[in-house]
Amino acid sequence: MRSAYAHTAEIELAEGGDRAAPGAAITAALCGSWDHEPPCPIASHRTASSRKGSRVRLRVLFACDVDLEDEVRSRIDAALARGLLTGPDGTVSRWSLRDALPGSVQECERADAERLLGSDA
Repeated sequence: MRSAYAHTAEIELAEGGDRAAPGAAITAALCGSWDHEPPCPIASHRTASSRKGSRVRLRVLFACDVDLEDEVRSRIDAALARGLLTGPDGTVSRWSLRDALPGSVQECERADAERLLGSDA
């Protein structure tokens, strides 16, 4: 059985870093590459971010089999803890993980969560 989950994190993005890089690192950790054909092999997901200065808050919604929840969260945390990603143009983005915690799917995210549950993306 599949279920929808949320995971939150806060990072400190180094100067010149790409705000999208941590999300790409999460996708690479879950899918093997940030550029892949659907479906996602472990968990369909989406990552949203907001920035205030050098601090970036990430919100990851994902859908997976209930027995894979811990593995997905572990992969997200490990990708963020690595703290770097080399983009397709060779630019390296670096960050420091400040915090990462399981979250709950919020009411305003229900439609996105339902799409992920029905997704082969």
